[in-house]
Amino acid sequence: MSKDFRKPVRKKRQPKLGGIIGVGLDNEDGHKRITTGEKFVLLGGSQETHERMTETMVKTFEELKRRDRQLESVDPRELGEIIHKAQPR
Repeated sequence: MSKDFRKPVRKKRQPKLGGIIGVGLDNEDGHKRITTGEKFVLLGGSQETHERMTETMVKTFEELKRRDRQLESVDPRELGEIIHKAQPR
């Protein structure tokens, strides 16, 4: 009776995203800006930056809904493309 001593083949796991955190670093007016959604939190930034981050997240989650996808099931590269396209110009 022979035993197979090869290592078991492991499937490469894709990390699951539980949520998105956005941080704005250009705040100079002393305001503390925090916006939360079901699966995102946005912290800091100037008023303009925080508004842009908020608009980006809203459009991102609208696109996910349009595609009938959940954040946890989206490949990180695909999510990056969606976020990039959702940014205000």
